Amino acid sequence: MVLRVVCSSDTHGEIGSLKKVGINFSSLRETKAHEYLLRFVFGGVCTVFAGIMAKHFGPAVGGLFLAFPAIFPASATMIENHEKRRKAEQGMNGTIRGRMAASIDASGAALGCVALVGFAIVLWVELPNHNPLTVVVIATLTWAVMAYTLWAFRKG
Repeated sequence: MVLRVVCSSDTHGEIGSLKKVGINFSSLRETKAHEYLLRFVFGGVCTVFAGIMAKHFGPAVGGLFLAFPAIFPASATMIENHEKRRKAEQGMNGTIRGRMAASIDASGAALGCVALVGFAIVLWVELPNHNPLTVVVIATLTWAVMAYTLWAFRKG
């Protein structure tokens, strides 16, 4: 899902101190079919590459490559391009605004990845001894709580 980050700043969205960050679901309508196709193809290529690595070097190495955030690079590029286009429609150069929006998305993705460590630890420790469905639910809740806590701490 692509979410547009809405930022208010002192200098018409180009440079300045951010005052408010929120989520705007209207960006879902702005994404073109070919952009979704690009994301799915890139994700599929990364998954196939991870499978090849697992076959050649074993599942531990393949798992490391499977953990690569396959859709993120395409998403960050789309976010930057959408912001640039919005500013161009207003007669402004949106390069800095596009980069800011992509960097905000990247920081959120990084926090989510850190929270995935909690998910992985719960699975690793508890899966051999407990019901798999229960462990996955607890691991998912662990991820959600960690991700929210990291986001809230960063938001400050």
